[in-house]
Amino acid sequence: MPSFTPAELALFLTALVAAVVNGALGYGFSSITVPVALGFVANRVLNPALVLLEVVLNLVSLFLNRRALPAVWRRMLPLIGGLVPGVILGGVFLTVVAAVALKAATYAVLLPLILLQAAGVRWPIRDERKVGVPFGLGLGVLYSTTTISGPPLALLLNNQGLAQDEFRAAIALIRVAESSLTLVTYLFLGFYGAPSLGLFWLLLPAVALGLPLGRLLLRRVSKEAFRRLCMGVDAALVSVGLGVALQQLGWVDRAVSYAVSAAIGGFIVGSAWQRFLLLRKSQVASS
Repeated sequence: MPSFTPAELALFLTALVAAVVNGALGYGFSSITVPVALGFVANRVLNPALVLLEVVLNLVSLFLNRRALPAVWRRMLPLIGGLVPGVILGGVFLTVVAAVALKAATYAVLLPLILLQAAGVRWPIRDERKVGVPFGLGLGVLYSTTTISGPPLALLLNNQGLAQDEFRAAIALIRVAESSLTLVTYLFLGFYGAPSLGLFWLLLPAVALGLPLGRLLLRRVSKEAFRRLCMGVDAALVSVGLGVALQQLGWVDRAVSYAVSAAIGGFIVGSAWQRFLLLRKSQVASS
């Protein structure tokens, strides 16, 4: 039986939880893994390992959701087109710009938008073609710099009227494209070495276990409950990620970060409870 150091065990268990979430929602692996893993390994070691893992994970997700692919792949083409220059630009940025600063800015913009949606506010995008290319460009920069793209991608797709399987197929397709492009970019820039490959082999079994478990956990959930679960997970991921990023920048201490995350969690629970009461009231009125 292989022996783990405490750090390796923490990384393995984090990756397992992240893979379960990714299997259920179609995203969330990097968003959960990165805040924990950066406490043990450097960004330049972590990013290449996670990208290689996500190529595998996203290909499996795409295969599992292949039946819904014909309904969404054409709609995703403009976004995928924007990914190409974005990933290349992000790979260059990674060599000159602090990724934690970009991550903190991204989380700070995303958090209020996600909280509005968790409260029930929705604004579907009517012209996906016009939004797709610039959104894909920004997404490519963000992913190849931080390996995180799930929260903004879910924020876009959650309001587009997709069924659960269509949502997961769309995210899997986009993430196969972005992770594959980033892998090629990282190889070209010479980012892969023994530490990154060792981390990849450590975390690969966690991904293999967690992905099917996540799919089993989310078989019988309504479309609205699924959307709200995504928003809740998004808010939790972004609040924790923002807190970690601000700590790394030296702008806040750990206590403030935890207090903000707890307040956001309370807001999400309160919003969910309010929606539950309204739903019960409408059901009683209609009966």
